[in-house]
This record gives sequence, structure tokens and C-alpha cells, in this order.
Amino acid sequence: MKFKATHYLYNMLCIHSLKNDPFYNLAMEEYMLRSTGAEVFILWRSNPAVVVGKHQNALAEVNYRFIREHHISVARRLTGGGTVYHDPGNINFTFIRNGEPGKLVNFEGFMSPIISFLRKSGVEAIRGSKNELLASGKKISGNAEHVYRNRVLHHGTLLYCTNLNALHESIRSGPGRFIDKAVQSNRSSVMNLIDNLTGAPDINDFCVSFLHDILLDFGGRSYMPSKEEQLAIQKLAHEKYSSWDWIYGWSPDYEYVREFSAGDFDLNIQLKVHRGEIITCTIKSTALPAKKLEKLSNTLTGTRHEENNIRDKLTACNLKVLLTENVFKELVFAFFY
Repeated sequence: MKFKATHYLYNMLCIHSLKNDPFYNLAMEEYMLRSTGAEVFILWRSNPAVVVGKHQNALAEVNYRFIREHHISVARRLTGGGTVYHDPGNINFTFIRNGEPGKLVNFEGFMSPIISFLRKSGVEAIRGSKNELLASGKKISGNAEHVYRNRVLHHGTLLYCTNLNALHESIRSGPGRFIDKAVQSNRSSVMNLIDNLTGAPDINDFCVSFLHDILLDFGGRSYMPSKEEQLAIQKLAHEKYSSWDWIYGWSPDYEYVREFSAGDFDLNIQLKVHRGEIITCTIKSTALPAKKLEKLSNTLTGTRHEENNIRDKLTACNLKVLLTENVFKELVFAFFY
């Protein structure tokens, strides 16, 4: 059932974030949820980023080579569920409300006002079986929730004029093989809202209309976080949301297996990783002597499964001088893709 203006969300704070930093906006969600008692609606957009769910293996969800070469960030959000792609053509919305324990999760209630707005805008959107929004049978929105004490955060995406090629490429897995028990994403056929609208407005005008509709529907009021709140949010963004420990180190345990070859050079990589740290490393090759392979395995064990670290360790084991620049670059990528 849809929430009414006189019910839970009466006089909620409506924030239209003009910052395109995904880490800042994800931190804002957590700050408003945990550090205030307010009921909140946030509308925001983001620079290109792949955003994984709280319980996912970040490296397994992304096309690592593509995101690195196209300067696409990776972020982890507070909620569970699958991976989504953000860019300035994607609109993100967040509801935060108070309620009774055991009755806080309500996908239908939060999605109803979104569906209502879309239908008024000319899009016949419906709720799918996995709490996604569909138009013309294709996904236009993913949704997820997180409960904190007597409060719930519900957020979702709206693909408006997103770069769909970048979306598909960013979350396409490569030839490397991850073995884990992490939550897996369900890949869906997607479309942009702009392709479903006649005389579609500019995305900025669409966002203004969206926020205005929420303000009227729920009796909310526009709100700008204070300077003190913004500093606290920025601190959380820096210390948590943009940190390697949260984005990659939070991933569940996994194994990574990859065979790499270039000309006469070959390398078989087998890693076991806990909280982003390589706890077991087995490297095999017909091109390298046993002592060098042992040194390489020992050097990588106990270190981060992180690109700069891998590059430094391979260099320290003199692999860089044995290979051409391009082959060495490909070898570093082979530890992730």
C-alpha cells in the first residue's frame, strides 16, 4: 500500500543533492539514516560508477579491465542485492522512514509513488517479481532496502538516459574465474526511460518534476544539509565509502583461478582471498624456474589483492625485466580479469 502524506513520511526532508560523487551520496544515505531521526527523501545522480551490493564480491561483479581503462569508479552500498551502474543519465532516489520493528520492509509501499509519478509522466511502469521496475517488459529500476533499528532505508535507480553500452560492458565478467558464496547479480534486459517518453524532457527538468511530485505527495519540505552535516558526510565518504577496505576488503572470501599466456610465457594463477588479502597463492609456469615461482608465491601471500600491490610484487620478483611492457601490463590485469 502506498504511504500517505499524513502517515509515516509527513513533513519529510527532501534533499536534491547536486554532488555527483557516488561515495559522498552513499555516505549521505547512511548519515541521514543513522545520525538523524528525520524521515528523508534524497534525489541524486552520479559520475560513472559500478555500485555493488553489501554482500557481493566486488571484483567478481565488474569488468575490471573496462572500468580501469574508462575511469569508472567501483563503490559498495549499505544495502544488499545486485550490482547496478550509475552515470549522470541515471537517477537515484532514497527514502528513509521510521516504523515498527518487523514491519519496516515494504518494497511495494516505497515503489508505489515512483510508479505513480512515472505513469503521470507517460510511462506505464510496473513492479517486477524481484522488486525491480519494468517498462515495456524491460528493467528501468532496481531497488534495495536496509533496516537500522526502527528505521528503514529504501533506495533505487531510474535509468533515464544512461550510457547502456557502458552499463553492459562495466558489469560483464571476464575470463578469470571467481569461486565464492557471494550474492550473485541477475543480469536483466534494460532500457532508458527517455526511449519510452514522447517529447521527453531534459533529465534536469525530469528530476525537478520528480522532486516536486514527491514534495506534494508527502507534504515534504526542501532541505539542504548544514555545513556540519556536510563535513560529517564527507568524513564518512572518505573514511568508509571511498576506502579500499570497504569497496574490496568487505568482499566475502573467494578463490581466483586464471591461466595466462603470451607467446612462450605462461602463468597459472590460483589465489585464496580473505577480506581482500591473499592468504594462499599458488603460481605455476613452464617458463620460470621453481625458485622464482616459489619466491613469487611467497611474495604475494599475505598482501592485498589490489592492482598496485600486484604490480609492485611482480616487479620486485623481476618479472618486469623479463617481459615486454605490454605483456607485463596484461599479466597484471590477469590477476583480476
